[in-house]
Amino acid sequence: MAKSMPIVQRVRSYVKRGVDRLRNLRGGKDKGTQVQEAKSTVKTAETKVDASKGQETVPSAGILTRPLHSRAVNSQIALMQKSVAATSASSLNIALVNRTTSSQVYVYIVGLALNNNNAWFLLQSDGSTPYYPTSPSSTIQPLQANVAIQLGAPGSTRTVTIPQLAGARIFVSIGSPLTFYLNPGPALVEPSVTNPSDPNFNIQWDFAEFTFNGGLYANITYVDFVSIPISLQLQNTSGATQTVTGMPANGLDTICANLQAQSNSDGVAGWKNLVVTANGKNLRALSPNSDLALRPGDFANYFEPYVEQVWQKYTTSTLTVKTPDNSINTSGMVTSGNLTLGSTSFTKPSTADIFSCSTGPFATGSDATRNVLIPQLAAAFNRTTLLKDTTTPAPLADFYQNSVTNHYARIVHAANVDGKGYAFPYDDVNPAEGTDQSGFVSDPNPQLLTVTFGGW
Repeated sequence: MAKSMPIVQRVRSYVKRGVDRLRNLRGGKDKGTQVQEAKSTVKTAETKVDASKGQETVPSAGILTRPLHSRAVNSQIALMQKSVAATSASSLNIALVNRTTSSQVYVYIVGLALNNNNAWFLLQSDGSTPYYPTSPSSTIQPLQANVAIQLGAPGSTRTVTIPQLAGARIFVSIGSPLTFYLNPGPALVEPSVTNPSDPNFNIQWDFAEFTFNGGLYANITYVDFVSIPISLQLQNTSGATQTVTGMPANGLDTICANLQAQSNSDGVAGWKNLVVTANGKNLRALSPNSDLALRPGDFANYFEPYVEQVWQKYTTSTLTVKTPDNSINTSGMVTSGNLTLGSTSFTKPSTADIFSCSTGPFATGSDATRNVLIPQLAAAFNRTTLLKDTTTPAPLADFYQNSVTNHYARIVHAANVDGKGYAFPYDDVNPAEGTDQSGFVSDPNPQLLTVTFGGW
């Protein structure tokens, strides 16, 4: 029987993901489904979520916004306080380093202000003044403050100060500022890479994520796309440091070239379709899940043959799910057409289910045991280790070795200097060795977070 997950992993794998899904609702017709999924996801972390105070609106331009208030944020904070024993620090310095070749680099810091009733917070251009937007009377209204923090020349550093924030992001753009809007609520309209009508669509931009509640948790992310190299270094009050290197300066070009090569190798056009260009240059590489929002026909029946092989294998073999810390230890086989682990059964996932990690058999719900198994299985299917290893998580060396696999994740990890970074939603499921693959820094006593743009 699966044991409950450690509190730290619940924070990272469930609450964070629930908050993120509430922030990033996609297709309008699936809006209600995704809100419910986010609620269920956060409940998995043994909390109660009420998103009824949030307001998610669909502007006439088709840009989606994320909710203003959600108790998912409060749940995240409560759990992080337990997990990192956060100090009472009320502010944090963030050093923003321009390691690009451009003098037109703009940074935006947005989040939910913990000391202001979870109100929307944006840091103004001076790097210290908060902006708490008020609710406009109509949709797609401009911000009433300058929140573009322009960095200096290449090689320069600018330090800003933030209050305690949850569900926060550090956006960066090169060449042009980004455009944010407000909808009634207020609700913040953030940039999107899956909406061609978004005014930011042809701008090179990216973001990192963090929550600062006295303690700090921050990570780089490639779950939706990859564009600008971002690295993180966290120094605590004792002087100790943690580093996530991110990509080198040519990381995006390397990824795009390897995606094209993968299409040439296996004939799957979806891989090259992930590459987005502008003015003859690589702008970003979408994740397969983001690509499917734009081109639903890509990757048609891609994983299905692999899933059939897995089902055949475990009709006669036993699959064991056992995490390095032994918090999950259960086993089972395919019976009556379903993969049954202990008392929990899973139907066959589709390609879209595997890339999203949140639909079909991977949709979370009220069954806590099922919810802790979902990340393990979703990760194993993305990494395609189930034919090679009968125990999951598998060793790191066995990740992405099958010819049919999540080549986006494989290529992205290979392009990072330290091999780390969220390349799919459950990339924080550690391999058998227990080593992190997701690319995060965390400390209960942070002193300085350094965010470098442009390559390690």
